[in-house]
Amino acid sequence: MATSKASAKWEGGFKDGKGSMKPAHGAESSFSFGSRFEGQPSSNPEEFIGAALAGCFSMALSVGLEGAGQKAKSIRTSAEVHLEKQGDGFAITTIDLTTEATVPGLDPAKFQEIAEATKKGCPVSKVLAAAKITLKASLTP
Repeated sequence: MATSKASAKWEGGFKDGKGSMKPAHGAESSFSFGSRFEGQPSSNPEEFIGAALAGCFSMALSVGLEGAGQKAKSIRTSAEVHLEKQGDGFAITTIDLTTEATVPGLDPAKFQEIAEATKKGCPVSKVLAAAKITLKASLTP
């Protein structure tokens, strides 16, 4: 089976430090206390989690659709990852997925069924099962 790698580094204290994250085959992305907790521009670990879930879900949805005899022309998925203060720390409490797929001739009810099964079954969803993951799925012409 495949093994994926990534790395991160942090320099300095919690509030005044800075860090970077890098997937093995991608661009390095910087982050800080401000970008993670105060909405300042730059990346943060939660964006990487959202991107991983959106990517995994989109690919897994294509598999589910093909298993039902349908082939998507396109699938676009976004994720909103909610990080909230809880006690002395923080927790990812909810991830809102929104997906739009163009699948000619597919019944909307069948699409919803496949999308919900995909939300539960994609590998990244499984590892993130501690967070509530919502899904809004729609077909486009």
